[in-house]
Parts: sequence; structure tokens; C-alpha cells
Amino acid sequence: MTAQDSHTIRQGGQMRQRTVLMTGCSSGIGRDAAQGLAARGWRVFATCRAEADCERLRAEGLESFRLDYDDEDSIAAAVAETLSRTGGRLDALYNNGAFACPGAVEDLPRGALRAIFETNLFGYHDLTRRVIPVMRAQGHGRIVNCSSVLGLVGMKWRGAYVATKFAMEGLTDVLRLEMHGTGIRVILIEPGPITSRIRANAIPHFERWIDWRGSARAAEYAALTQRLYRDSGPDRFELPASAVTAKLVRALEDPRPSPRYFVTTPTYIANLSRRLLPTRALDWMAGRG
Repeated sequence: MTAQDSHTIRQGGQMRQRTVLMTGCSSGIGRDAAQGLAARGWRVFATCRAEADCERLRAEGLESFRLDYDDEDSIAAAVAETLSRTGGRLDALYNNGAFACPGAVEDLPRGALRAIFETNLFGYHDLTRRVIPVMRAQGHGRIVNCSSVLGLVGMKWRGAYVATKFAMEGLTDVLRLEMHGTGIRVILIEPGPITSRIRANAIPHFERWIDWRGSARAAEYAALTQRLYRDSGPDRFELPASAVTAKLVRALEDPRPSPRYFVTTPTYIANLSRRLLPTRALDWMAGRG
């Protein structure tokens, strides 16, 4: 089997379309990636948590069905549906869906951490384990996990999200080492500020879990809630979701992909800072963010 171009491969003397299973495609990074790869000729299985979002993507011409990271049965069903459509093969997996739960670490109840880890880490891991045997059997595959600049350095008020992304970074690094020699490439994409709905989508989780009025930091939460509930426009270094799609294309199509792809200036700065700065200096820099 040899690569022919960006979206087809030769198998058994015939050309076939490359396939990718993607999560979190209802909006933002996932939706742009699904549309972008489909435009490049990939056969994209664009999954969403809600069936209504799947219906909308199908109306746009994408193949879409439900996959909820919190629901093991839906993960199993989505993998089975994908393989039934491809004849049992899958070239790539893009783990993307995630949410944030803003709040000071001291105010995060156990349930909040349990809920965010179920989606942002355990769901990724469950889905990845289900596709690895398929990729092993065919002798190739790419697994791309969408992390974050917050998987490189921590920032105040984002402890729950940071914890999941730090954990994902470690788990992905070890998986990459363990998959060496199998033909399966394991890759991280690390975006900084990207235009998406993550702020708006975080509000229900904040309201469910954080008793900010009863917190010792209630006065500080006043400023946090202003940022959370008010759309103040793009951040200084914010890029559109297409910037992530461009790096995803490289991760999936380059013959020798990098283990990591950074997106946005803050991610490059964070990577250099964590390597070069002493902890106190890094704390000072992160504390200003």
C-alpha cells in the first residue's frame, strides 16, 4: 500500500478514498475540520453529541451520526457504524470534542472533575482503544488528539480544563511511544485562542458546579462572570477554526507528521516558556493571563 495523494490510497491494486472519524463536529473546530477535509476529498464521518446537530450536518452533505463521549454505548455504536460503511477499515481518528468548567480549584467539587474527565479524557481513550485494533490489522492509521495551549501551561480559573489537557498530553505521549513500529502515528494538535463556542458552552457547567457566591473568592468571581457571560469579541491572538484545520491536514497527510502541531502565537510562546523559564518566572507570566 502506497500513498498516492492527499485523499486516496492504493489498496489491492485499486484506489480508495481515505476515511476519518471525527468527534465534536457540531460547531467550531470540529465543524470546520469536517468541512475542510471533505472538500479535500476525504470521506468524513462527522459525529456530534446531539442528533439534531447530526441532522444539520447531513443536510450539508456530510455523513454524520451520534457519538457522545459520556456514553460508552454511543461510542461503540459509532465505531460499528463507521466500520460498516467502510468495509472494516479506518485511516484516521480525530478526537476533538471537549468542554470547560471555569472556577477556582478550591471551588471544584468532585463531581465537576468527574464529569469533565469523562468527556475530555475518558471518552477520548475509550474511542481510541476501539479503533486501534482496526488500524493494527490494516497496518496503518493516524490518531490525532486535539489538546490546547492549556495542556502546556496552567492558568488561573481553568484548573478543571487544564487537568484534563495535561492528562491527555501524558497519555498521548505514552501511546505514541507504544505505537512505534505498528504503522499507527499518534499526534497532538495544540491550539491557543480559536473562534468557537467554548465560552458559551461552559456557562451551564459553571452554573451547575460552582457555588461562586459562597466562595472565599466571591469578589474575584465578579470579574470572571463578566468575561464568561459577555461576548467581548475576539482575543488579541485569536484565529479562526480554519487555522486548526490547516494543521490537521498536515497531521493527516504529511508522510512524516510531527508529534505536535502548535496553533496561534500564544501556544508557541507557552511551549518555549515552559522549557526555558524557571517555575517562578512561568508562574508570574501565567498569573498575568
